Amino acid sequence: MAEDDKEQRTEDASDRKREETTKKGRTAQSKEVGSTVVLLAALSMLYIFGNMMRTHLSEVMVFSFSSATHVQLTETNILPLVMYYFKEVIIILAPIMSAVALAGIAASILQNGGIVFSLNPLMPDFSKVSPMSGFGRLFGKTSVAELFKSMLKMFIVGYICYLVLVSEWVNLPVLSEKGVSEIAWFISKMSVKLMFYVLLLMLALAAADFAFQKYTFSESIKMTKQEVKDEHKDTEGDPMVKQRIRSAQYAMSRKRMMQDVPKADVVITNPTHLAVAISYEKDSMAAPKIVAMGSGHVAAKIREIAKEHNVPIVEDKPLARLLFNTLDIGQSIPEELYRAIAEILAFVYKLKNKVF
Repeated sequence: MAEDDKEQRTEDASDRKREETTKKGRTAQSKEVGSTVVLLAALSMLYIFGNMMRTHLSEVMVFSFSSATHVQLTETNILPLVMYYFKEVIIILAPIMSAVALAGIAASILQNGGIVFSLNPLMPDFSKVSPMSGFGRLFGKTSVAELFKSMLKMFIVGYICYLVLVSEWVNLPVLSEKGVSEIAWFISKMSVKLMFYVLLLMLALAAADFAFQKYTFSESIKMTKQEVKDEHKDTEGDPMVKQRIRSAQYAMSRKRMMQDVPKADVVITNPTHLAVAISYEKDSMAAPKIVAMGSGHVAAKIREIAKEHNVPIVEDKPLARLLFNTLDIGQSIPEELYRAIAEILAFVYKLKNKVF
Protein backbone atom coordinates (compact mmCIF):
# COMPACT_ATOMS: atom_id res chain seq x y z
CA MET A 1 0.00 0.00 0.00
CA ALA A 2 2.81 2.39 0.84
CA GLU A 3 4.50 1.65 -2.46
CA ASP A 4 1.26 2.16 -4.35
CA ASP A 5 0.67 5.46 -2.56
CA LYS A 6 4.17 6.55 -3.49
CA GLU A 7 3.60 5.72 -7.13
CA GLN A 8 0.42 7.76 -7.09
CA ARG A 9 2.27 10.92 -6.04
CA THR A 10 2.44 12.34 -9.54
CA GLU A 11 1.17 15.89 -8.93
CA ASP A 12 3.55 18.78 -8.28
CA ALA A 13 3.24 20.27 -4.81
CA SER A 14 0.96 23.27 -4.57
CA ASP A 15 2.05 26.61 -3.13
CA ARG A 16 0.13 25.81 0.04
CA LYS A 17 1.92 22.45 0.43
CA ARG A 18 5.30 24.13 -0.09
CA GLU A 19 4.50 26.78 2.52
CA GLU A 20 3.41 24.15 5.05
CA THR A 21 6.55 22.11 4.36
CA THR A 22 8.75 25.18 4.83
CA LYS A 23 7.01 26.02 8.12
CA LYS A 24 7.93 22.52 9.32
CA GLY A 25 11.59 23.29 8.61
CA ARG A 26 11.88 21.08 5.53
CA THR A 27 13.71 22.79 2.66
CA ALA A 28 16.05 21.81 -0.14
CA GLN A 29 19.45 22.05 1.56
CA SER A 30 22.79 21.09 0.02
CA LYS A 31 25.68 20.47 2.40
CA GLU A 32 28.07 21.09 -0.47
CA VAL A 33 26.78 24.64 -0.95
CA GLY A 34 27.37 25.41 2.73
CA SER A 35 30.87 23.87 2.63
CA THR A 36 31.76 25.79 -0.51
CA VAL A 37 30.59 29.14 0.85
CA VAL A 38 32.44 28.51 4.12
CA LEU A 39 35.62 27.59 2.26
CA LEU A 40 35.32 30.65 0.05
CA ALA A 41 34.92 32.87 3.11
CA ALA A 42 37.96 31.29 4.78
CA LEU A 43 40.10 31.82 1.68
CA SER A 44 38.93 35.42 1.44
CA MET A 45 39.96 36.07 5.02
CA LEU A 46 43.33 34.43 4.39
CA TYR A 47 43.85 36.69 1.41
CA ILE A 48 42.84 39.84 3.29
CA PHE A 49 44.39 39.13 6.70
CA GLY A 50 47.04 36.61 5.63
CA ASN A 51 50.02 38.89 6.30
CA MET A 52 48.72 39.85 9.72
CA MET A 53 48.02 36.23 10.63
CA ARG A 54 51.44 35.13 9.35
CA THR A 55 53.17 37.85 11.36
CA HIS A 56 51.47 36.86 14.60
CA LEU A 57 52.02 33.15 13.93
CA SER A 58 55.72 33.79 13.29
CA GLU A 59 56.01 35.77 16.50
CA VAL A 60 54.36 32.98 18.47
CA MET A 61 56.62 30.33 16.93
CA VAL A 62 59.76 32.42 17.50
CA PHE A 63 58.75 33.08 21.10
CA SER A 64 57.92 29.41 21.69
CA PHE A 65 61.16 28.02 20.21
CA SER A 66 63.41 30.67 21.78
CA SER A 67 61.92 30.37 25.26
CA ALA A 68 61.49 26.61 25.31
CA THR A 69 65.04 25.99 26.58
CA HIS A 70 65.36 28.56 29.34
CA VAL A 71 61.85 29.46 30.54
CA GLN A 72 60.71 27.47 33.56
CA LEU A 73 56.99 27.24 34.32
CA THR A 74 56.10 28.49 37.78
CA GLU A 75 52.94 29.56 39.54
CA THR A 76 53.71 33.19 38.81
CA ASN A 77 54.42 33.00 35.07
CA ILE A 78 52.07 30.27 33.86
CA LEU A 79 48.98 32.48 33.85
CA PRO A 80 50.54 35.32 31.81
CA LEU A 81 51.96 32.72 29.41
CA VAL A 82 48.55 31.10 28.92
CA MET A 83 46.92 34.50 28.40
CA TYR A 84 49.56 35.41 25.82
CA TYR A 85 48.92 32.26 23.78
CA PHE A 86 45.15 32.66 24.15
CA LYS A 87 45.28 36.26 22.89
CA GLU A 88 47.47 35.36 19.92
CA VAL A 89 45.24 32.44 18.94
CA ILE A 90 42.17 34.69 19.05
CA ILE A 91 43.92 37.30 16.88
CA ILE A 92 45.03 34.69 14.36
CA LEU A 93 41.72 32.78 14.12
CA ALA A 94 39.14 35.55 14.69
CA PRO A 95 38.90 36.69 11.02
CA ILE A 96 38.44 33.15 9.73
CA MET A 97 36.10 31.96 12.49
CA SER A 98 33.80 34.97 12.24
CA ALA A 99 33.72 34.76 8.43
CA VAL A 100 32.98 31.02 8.56
CA ALA A 101 30.08 31.53 10.98
CA LEU A 102 28.52 34.30 8.88
CA ALA A 103 29.07 32.32 5.67
CA GLY A 104 27.25 29.29 7.07
CA ILE A 105 24.25 31.43 8.02
CA ALA A 106 24.28 33.19 4.64
CA ALA A 107 24.42 29.87 2.75
CA SER A 108 21.37 28.60 4.61
CA ILE A 109 19.43 31.82 3.96
CA LEU A 110 20.33 31.79 0.26
CA GLN A 111 19.19 28.19 -0.20
CA ASN A 112 15.94 28.77 1.68
CA GLY A 113 15.20 32.01 -0.15
CA GLY A 114 14.97 33.83 3.17
CA ILE A 115 15.05 33.24 6.92
CA VAL A 116 13.15 30.11 7.95
CA PHE A 117 12.56 29.62 11.68
CA SER A 118 10.93 26.41 12.83
CA LEU A 119 11.05 24.34 16.01
CA ASN A 120 9.53 21.33 14.27
CA PRO A 121 12.88 19.61 13.53
CA LEU A 122 13.61 19.69 17.29
CA MET A 123 10.41 17.82 18.13
CA PRO A 124 10.85 14.09 18.95
CA ASP A 125 9.94 11.78 16.07
CA PHE A 126 9.54 8.20 17.29
CA SER A 127 9.21 6.90 13.74
CA LYS A 128 12.94 7.53 13.32
CA VAL A 129 13.61 5.08 16.16
CA SER A 130 11.96 2.27 14.22
CA PRO A 131 14.53 -0.28 12.95
CA MET A 132 12.61 -0.72 9.70
CA SER A 133 12.51 3.00 8.92
CA GLY A 134 16.17 3.28 9.91
CA PHE A 135 17.04 0.40 7.60
CA GLY A 136 15.10 2.10 4.81
CA ARG A 137 16.97 5.36 5.31
CA LEU A 138 20.31 3.54 5.47
CA PHE A 139 19.86 1.86 2.10
CA GLY A 140 17.58 4.43 0.50
CA LYS A 141 18.25 6.38 -2.67
CA THR A 142 19.37 9.46 -0.75
CA SER A 143 21.84 7.54 1.42
CA VAL A 144 23.36 5.78 -1.58
CA ALA A 145 23.73 9.10 -3.38
CA GLU A 146 25.36 10.70 -0.31
CA LEU A 147 27.78 7.75 0.00
CA PHE A 148 28.73 7.95 -3.66
CA LYS A 149 29.18 11.72 -3.42
CA SER A 150 31.39 11.45 -0.32
CA MET A 151 33.58 8.76 -1.88
CA LEU A 152 33.95 10.77 -5.08
CA LYS A 153 34.81 13.92 -3.15
CA MET A 154 37.40 12.10 -1.00
CA PHE A 155 39.03 10.59 -4.06
CA ILE A 156 39.25 13.89 -5.95
CA VAL A 157 40.43 15.87 -2.92
CA GLY A 158 43.05 13.21 -2.19
CA TYR A 159 44.24 13.33 -5.79
CA ILE A 160 44.46 17.14 -5.68
CA CYS A 161 46.49 16.97 -2.46
CA TYR A 162 48.81 14.46 -4.12
CA LEU A 163 49.35 16.71 -7.14
CA VAL A 164 50.04 19.78 -4.99
CA LEU A 165 52.53 17.92 -2.76
CA VAL A 166 54.30 16.41 -5.75
CA SER A 167 54.66 19.85 -7.33
CA GLU A 168 56.34 21.15 -4.14
CA TRP A 169 58.29 18.00 -3.30
CA VAL A 170 61.63 19.42 -4.44
CA ASN A 171 61.28 22.31 -1.97
CA LEU A 172 60.76 20.13 1.12
CA PRO A 173 64.45 19.21 1.77
CA VAL A 174 65.44 22.88 1.56
CA LEU A 175 63.11 23.78 4.45
CA SER A 176 65.58 22.36 6.97
CA GLU A 177 67.90 25.27 6.16
CA LYS A 178 65.16 27.94 6.36
CA GLY A 179 64.10 30.09 9.28
CA VAL A 180 60.87 29.84 11.20
CA SER A 181 59.18 32.69 9.31
CA GLU A 182 60.09 31.16 5.94
CA ILE A 183 58.76 27.77 7.00
CA ALA A 184 55.51 29.38 8.14
CA TRP A 185 55.23 31.23 4.84
CA PHE A 186 55.79 27.99 2.88
CA ILE A 187 53.10 26.20 4.90
CA SER A 188 50.60 29.02 4.42
CA LYS A 189 51.35 29.20 0.68
CA MET A 190 50.82 25.46 0.33
CA SER A 191 47.59 25.63 2.29
CA VAL A 192 46.17 28.45 0.18
CA LYS A 193 47.17 26.71 -3.03
CA LEU A 194 45.59 23.47 -1.89
CA MET A 195 42.38 25.17 -0.78
CA PHE A 196 42.14 27.06 -4.07
CA TYR A 197 42.05 23.84 -6.10
CA VAL A 198 39.69 22.23 -3.61
CA LEU A 199 37.42 25.28 -3.92
CA LEU A 200 37.18 24.81 -7.69
CA LEU A 201 36.13 21.22 -7.06
CA MET A 202 33.63 22.26 -4.41
CA LEU A 203 32.01 24.82 -6.70
CA ALA A 204 31.28 22.14 -9.30
CA LEU A 205 30.04 19.67 -6.68
CA ALA A 206 27.90 22.32 -4.97
CA ALA A 207 26.13 23.28 -8.20
CA ALA A 208 25.41 19.65 -9.06
CA ASP A 209 24.38 18.71 -5.52
CA PHE A 210 22.06 21.71 -5.10
CA ALA A 211 20.26 20.80 -8.34
CA PHE A 212 19.98 17.21 -7.09
CA GLN A 213 18.68 18.29 -3.68
CA LYS A 214 16.07 20.56 -5.30
CA TYR A 215 14.92 17.67 -7.49
CA THR A 216 14.71 15.12 -4.66
CA PHE A 217 12.95 17.63 -2.41
CA SER A 218 10.35 18.40 -5.09
CA GLU A 219 9.83 14.67 -5.62
CA SER A 220 9.45 14.03 -1.88
CA ILE A 221 6.63 16.58 -1.47
CA LYS A 222 4.64 15.58 -4.54
CA MET A 223 0.94 15.05 -3.92
CA THR A 224 -1.59 12.44 -4.92
CA LYS A 225 -4.59 13.41 -7.01
CA GLN A 226 -6.79 12.92 -3.95
CA GLU A 227 -4.62 15.27 -1.88
CA VAL A 228 -4.94 17.91 -4.59
CA LYS A 229 -8.72 17.51 -4.56
CA ASP A 230 -8.87 17.67 -0.76
CA GLU A 231 -6.72 20.80 -0.69
CA HIS A 232 -8.89 22.40 -3.35
CA LYS A 233 -11.94 21.64 -1.22
CA ASP A 234 -10.30 23.23 1.81
CA THR A 235 -9.26 26.39 -0.03
CA GLU A 236 -12.07 26.82 -2.55
CA GLY A 237 -14.84 24.91 -0.82
CA ASP A 238 -16.51 21.61 -1.67
CA PRO A 239 -17.97 21.87 -5.22
CA MET A 240 -21.08 19.95 -4.16
CA VAL A 241 -21.65 22.26 -1.21
CA LYS A 242 -21.09 25.31 -3.40
CA GLN A 243 -23.56 23.91 -5.92
CA ARG A 244 -26.16 23.39 -3.22
CA ILE A 245 -25.59 26.95 -2.00
CA ARG A 246 -26.00 28.32 -5.52
CA SER A 247 -29.15 26.26 -5.97
CA ALA A 248 -30.59 27.57 -2.72
CA GLN A 249 -29.70 31.14 -3.68
CA TYR A 250 -31.27 30.68 -7.10
CA ALA A 251 -34.42 29.25 -5.53
CA MET A 252 -34.72 32.21 -3.16
CA SER A 253 -34.08 34.66 -5.99
CA ARG A 254 -36.67 32.93 -8.14
CA LYS A 255 -39.19 33.01 -5.29
CA ARG A 256 -38.69 36.75 -4.84
CA MET A 257 -38.95 37.22 -8.59
CA MET A 258 -42.26 35.36 -8.74
CA GLN A 259 -43.59 37.51 -5.90
CA ASP A 260 -42.96 40.57 -8.07
CA VAL A 261 -44.87 39.26 -11.10
CA PRO A 262 -48.31 40.31 -9.75
CA LYS A 263 -46.96 43.87 -9.42
CA ALA A 264 -45.92 44.00 -13.10
CA ASP A 265 -47.79 46.12 -15.65
CA VAL A 266 -47.21 43.74 -18.55
CA VAL A 267 -45.55 40.44 -19.45
CA ILE A 268 -43.92 40.25 -22.89
CA THR A 269 -43.62 36.71 -24.30
CA ASN A 270 -41.96 34.80 -27.12
CA PRO A 271 -44.79 33.44 -26.89
CA THR A 272 -44.03 30.17 -25.04
CA HIS A 273 -40.27 29.99 -24.54
CA LEU A 274 -39.56 33.40 -23.00
CA ALA A 275 -41.39 35.73 -20.61
CA VAL A 276 -40.31 39.18 -19.39
CA ALA A 277 -42.34 41.04 -16.75
CA ILE A 278 -42.08 44.85 -16.79
CA SER A 279 -43.24 47.36 -14.20
CA TYR A 280 -43.42 51.16 -14.33
CA GLU A 281 -44.27 53.68 -11.64
CA LYS A 282 -44.00 57.17 -13.12
CA ASP A 283 -43.70 58.77 -9.67
CA SER A 284 -40.80 56.62 -8.45
CA MET A 285 -39.10 55.31 -11.63
CA ALA A 286 -37.18 57.17 -14.29
CA ALA A 287 -37.83 54.34 -16.76
CA PRO A 288 -39.69 51.01 -16.87
CA LYS A 289 -37.89 48.18 -15.04
CA ILE A 290 -37.72 44.40 -15.50
CA VAL A 291 -39.03 42.68 -12.37
CA ALA A 292 -39.00 39.06 -13.60
CA MET A 293 -37.96 37.01 -16.59
CA GLY A 294 -37.15 33.47 -17.53
CA SER A 295 -37.26 30.75 -20.13
CA GLY A 296 -38.92 27.36 -20.42
CA HIS A 297 -40.54 26.25 -17.18
CA VAL A 298 -39.82 29.59 -15.49
CA ALA A 299 -41.47 31.46 -18.38
CA ALA A 300 -44.54 29.23 -18.07
CA LYS A 301 -44.71 29.93 -14.33
CA ILE A 302 -44.50 33.70 -14.96
CA ARG A 303 -47.36 33.51 -17.47
CA GLU A 304 -49.39 31.40 -15.04
CA ILE A 305 -48.99 33.90 -12.20
CA ALA A 306 -49.70 36.81 -14.57
CA LYS A 307 -53.00 35.21 -15.64
CA GLU A 308 -53.95 34.57 -12.00
CA HIS A 309 -53.45 38.26 -11.18
CA ASN A 310 -54.85 39.66 -14.42
CA VAL A 311 -51.50 41.02 -15.61
CA PRO A 312 -51.71 41.60 -19.39
CA ILE A 313 -49.62 39.28 -21.56
CA VAL A 314 -48.37 40.68 -24.88
CA GLU A 315 -46.68 38.56 -27.52
CA ASP A 316 -43.66 40.24 -29.16
CA LYS A 317 -40.98 37.75 -30.20
CA PRO A 318 -38.16 40.16 -31.25
CA LEU A 319 -38.62 42.40 -28.23
CA ALA A 320 -38.85 39.48 -25.81
CA ARG A 321 -35.61 37.99 -27.18
CA LEU A 322 -33.84 41.36 -27.05
CA LEU A 323 -34.86 42.03 -23.47
CA PHE A 324 -34.00 38.51 -22.31
CA ASN A 325 -30.55 38.46 -23.98
CA THR A 326 -29.37 41.97 -23.09
CA LEU A 327 -30.87 42.86 -19.69
CA ASP A 328 -31.07 41.40 -16.19
CA ILE A 329 -33.73 41.44 -13.50
CA GLY A 330 -33.86 44.81 -11.77
CA GLN A 331 -32.39 46.73 -14.71
CA SER A 332 -34.18 49.68 -16.29
CA ILE A 333 -35.16 49.71 -19.94
CA PRO A 334 -32.46 51.46 -22.04
CA GLU A 335 -33.29 54.59 -23.94
CA GLU A 336 -33.21 52.91 -27.35
CA LEU A 337 -36.12 50.66 -26.31
CA TYR A 338 -38.27 53.40 -24.79
CA ARG A 339 -40.47 53.72 -27.89
CA ALA A 340 -41.20 49.99 -28.17
CA ILE A 341 -41.98 49.61 -24.47
CA ALA A 342 -44.00 52.85 -24.43
CA GLU A 343 -46.26 51.56 -27.20
CA ILE A 344 -46.92 48.34 -25.29
CA LEU A 345 -47.54 50.14 -22.00
CA ALA A 346 -49.85 52.64 -23.73
CA PHE A 347 -51.85 49.73 -25.16
CA VAL A 348 -52.02 48.04 -21.75
CA TYR A 349 -52.98 51.20 -19.90
CA LYS A 350 -55.67 51.86 -22.49
CA LEU A 351 -57.15 48.47 -21.72
CA LYS A 352 -57.05 49.27 -17.99
CA ASN A 353 -58.20 52.86 -18.50
CA LYS A 354 -55.02 53.91 -16.69
CA VAL A 355 -53.17 57.13 -17.51
CA PHE A 356 -49.62 56.60 -18.92
